[in-house]
Parts: sequence; C-alpha cells; structure tokens
Amino acid sequence: LMVGDSSTGPMSTKLSTGVEVLDRELAGGLPAGSVVAFQAPAASQGELVLYELTRPRSTLYLTSDRTEDAVADAIEATTAPTGSPEIQLISGEDPIDTTRRAVRGALDEMTVIIDPIDPLERGGSARYEQLLNEIRNHMQNTGGIAFLHALEGSDTPALRSTTQHMADIVLDLDVQINGNEIDNRLTVRKYRGGRIPNETIKLDLSERVRVDTSRDIA
Repeated sequence: LMVGDSSTGPMSTKLSTGVEVLDRELAGGLPAGSVVAFQAPAASQGELVLYELTRPRSTLYLTSDRTEDAVADAIEATTAPTGSPEIQLISGEDPIDTTRRAVRGALDEMTVIIDPIDPLERGGSARYEQLLNEIRNHMQNTGGIAFLHALEGSDTPALRSTTQHMADIVLDLDVQINGNEIDNRLTVRKYRGGRIPNETIKLDLSERVRVDTSRDIA
C-alpha cells in the first residue's frame, strides 16, 4: 500500500494510514518517515482511529497505561477493520528509555503507535526532545510512520507544545455535544511540506471511522 509521487527526497513515498477518509484528505496517505501527533479528548472514540491504523502494515503498538491484554481485547472487540499488532507495555522507572529501545526494534515500513504519549511528555524536556528526534530518525531510516496519541483535557502535559512542534503532522479531533448528537471534527492543523485540507472532516465514530454524511444544521 505504497504510492509514489513526483517529489523527491526521503519522504516522497506515501503510505496508506488504513483510515480511508484520512487517506483521501491527504492525497493517498502519509509520507514515509513521518511522525504524527494525533490529539483527541480522552472521553472520545479517537481510539478507533488508532485501531484502524494497524490494518495496512505490521504495527508496533506501545501502550503507556493500559495492559497489553486490555489493548488486545479492545482491538479484538471493535467492529472496525484492524490488523494484528505487536503490543508492548512501556512503563517502569524509565518509560522514555523503554520507549527508545522498543522503537529501535521497529522493522522496515512499520507503523509505530504510542498510546498515549502523555506520560513521556511529563519527563525532562531534553530527554523527551532527544526521544522524539530518535523516533523520527528511525522512521526516516525504516520508511515507517509513528503516531503519537496525545490526550486532551484538563491536565495537558507541559511538553505538549514540544510534541506539536517536533511532529511532522498534527491531527486534531474535536468533539462537541449538540443535544442528542455527537459532532466529531478532524482537523489537519499541521503538515510539514504538505498541503493542509481547507475544511475540517466530519467523522462518524460510532463503529468505525467514516465520513459523517448527516446534514449540518445551522
């Protein structure tokens, strides 16, 4: 699921995300070697996006809070199309070092998901910046894609701006409750070297990631 484009350079090959609507909005997928920050409220269905990311390629799923079994059960329970990721728990006294060693083991053209990135954002600034640089270098060398799931809420880590700055692409899921309706809007806020879609993407996240075709009421 690679698409070559007419540009040259280390990120000239695009990889499918496995999320059809996202691939369409990003003209075929994401550049190989990208680091993506996916920001979503903790109380949302944003995890469906992560689960569908496991579909097109081998995936290393690093969980920083839930157990491996909890993540595996959630992926198995969803009706969304998924793959069979390798799941590892990153915890202990030095989660940054654990993450570094895990990412180094990612193979060529692999998707790496860190869910969530928040505990790592609460470490020291210099070590966290070094980790993000190492993740990006490894993705560049292997032609993979890394997704950093950044939870949004009242306790946003101080280093979230570092995540946003160092990521190549920033996706933001906004959730609004309008009466009995849940309005999910995905915005591409940043795309280093690429084109940002002009409009937000209205999503239906009830069972899988789809475009919400319901009519907007002014």
